[in-house]
Amino acid sequence: MDTWDELNRRATPSALLTLDGTIHSLNASMAATLGRPAEQCVGHDFLGLLPDTQRASAVSLLTHGATTKTVAMRVLEFSGPGSASVVSLIEAQPVEDPAGRERLVWVYSVDARNDPGGLLIPFRLAAAAADLGLWMYSPQEHRLDWLGGAPALAVLFPHASASLSRVVRRVHPDDREALGRLVRSTAAQSPWISLRFRTENEGWHHLACQIRRIQLGYGGPEQVFGVIRDDTRLEASRQKALVTLAAERQRADEIADFSAALITATTEQELQQVVLTRVAATFGGTGAMLALVDNETRRLSVSSDARVDPRQADDMHGLSLDESGPLTYAIRTGMPQFIPNQEEYVRRWPGVVSAPWLSSYVATSIAPLSPVGEQPLGAWGVIYDIEHHASPDERALMSTLADLAGQALERIQLQQARVELATALQQSMLPTLPEHLPGLEVAACYQPSRDGLDIGGDWYDAFVMPDGAVALEIGDAQGHDVGAAAFMGQVRGSMRAIAAHEPDPGTVLRRTNQLLIAMDAPRFASCTMLHIDPRNGQVTGTSAGHVPLLCAHDDGSHDIRELLGGPVLGVLPDTHYSEETFTLEEDTALVMVTDLSKWSGHAMAIRRQQQAGP
Repeated sequence: MDTWDELNRRATPSALLTLDGTIHSLNASMAATLGRPAEQCVGHDFLGLLPDTQRASAVSLLTHGATTKTVAMRVLEFSGPGSASVVSLIEAQPVEDPAGRERLVWVYSVDARNDPGGLLIPFRLAAAAADLGLWMYSPQEHRLDWLGGAPALAVLFPHASASLSRVVRRVHPDDREALGRLVRSTAAQSPWISLRFRTENEGWHHLACQIRRIQLGYGGPEQVFGVIRDDTRLEASRQKALVTLAAERQRADEIADFSAALITATTEQELQQVVLTRVAATFGGTGAMLALVDNETRRLSVSSDARVDPRQADDMHGLSLDESGPLTYAIRTGMPQFIPNQEEYVRRWPGVVSAPWLSSYVATSIAPLSPVGEQPLGAWGVIYDIEHHASPDERALMSTLADLAGQALERIQLQQARVELATALQQSMLPTLPEHLPGLEVAACYQPSRDGLDIGGDWYDAFVMPDGAVALEIGDAQGHDVGAAAFMGQVRGSMRAIAAHEPDPGTVLRRTNQLLIAMDAPRFASCTMLHIDPRNGQVTGTSAGHVPLLCAHDDGSHDIRELLGGPVLGVLPDTHYSEETFTLEEDTALVMVTDLSKWSGHAMAIRRQQQAGP
């Protein structure tokens, strides 16, 4: 037989290959099946023109055809001339080139029209090996035929053939549009899509689907094949992981919020609120208690959240730190106590009568509030109505948060001590108002802001002048520290000394300013000074950059009076402070303040007092 003539006469794909797989010659059908012109095929590696998934089978085919005298046969998939790949049954056998006496391998497509199912055998085997299912869709008949694959997937499709509408009815409504796009796709291979499929007995399954367009044999019909993967377990695992991740993120956010709230708490009441509203929820408890140590009495001040009977907190309130028990032990030693059940409590504390707050609960976790390197300032307890074994991670987290709470409490108590010291010092530096001032009633209020050290800047004074007039002062020295307190004392003392010899407020401020300039004072002060004649209510006043006065009348009205004057004291030399005179009517109140933020509060208080009557 003339192999070259036979090659050309064949209508089906045919090619001659050298022993190393190089294409020696091929007919037009084979070139079309390879998806390129013949001149781009000759001299090229036959294996290199095949899809990657087919090369192992092709190597086996060529090796058998080149080394034996028998015919080898394999099903191979080619790229094809269109959007569909071509699946053909290929035979290979050794031949000799009559012209060059060269040994060649003849590969050619076998007519499989009488047995197209044989071409699908490799696909069935591959699908079963990959735990996939294989089906075929007929667009003309709108029918899906189950071709086999993994046995577990076959259970999902009990009928070998089903109409597309019947399958669609089992698909989740939200996924039907995606299925429609899939079966209508004209691509050679679609991406994987996910859809939910309801089975007759097992409920919803999460399936992944992909289609491929394949031509069965050269010149054969083009078919739409699909593969299915059951991702139900994978999806369940994914959803479980997402739920776990969401829970972990939420817990991390809660812990971060808890920590931030502890750090930003500025009073013991705020810290108490933070702990009692968060600690039980953070550690999955039924309720929580907070016990703080009174450093003077060494007794406990106990509070609880709404889920704990207040009587139980009352029973613990005032407990001596020297008494035996898990709560006092944790505070004395700084060692957390995790008691999983009542039996463990009795075992560890046999000589102690069960604490009232433990008698109604099964388990408790106690963590001391320990500043770094210091004796605990208290402890919190999380109680449980079921047995609870705290994990090492939970114990570490509770101890860490309790230490943070201890540091916050130490900071709050230190700040409170500073505020109390500052307030006491401030009050000691403020004058005692005269008990009787002719024709006037004078009252003063010092309201600290409770921010920072809060000492020194503000002052007031009231005294009788040699001429019988009443002098009123109010001022604000720069700063809120000990230096401000000292500077305030200098200004107030200087003004009173000068006022003993100078009756005019403007002169008092001018000479006080000169004194501060001469002292090269590092600070400045604002001030308002009034001289009030109690005989006729005449007021002479001036201001050194201070806030205005508030005049409140007996009819409930009020007005703001800005006095003439000059800049703040201690800044500009040779400053003149202009005076202003007005009459203070009977039953009229003058309000002098150092902080504008207090204006509205003072005005409302005066109005309420006037409305209430004498």
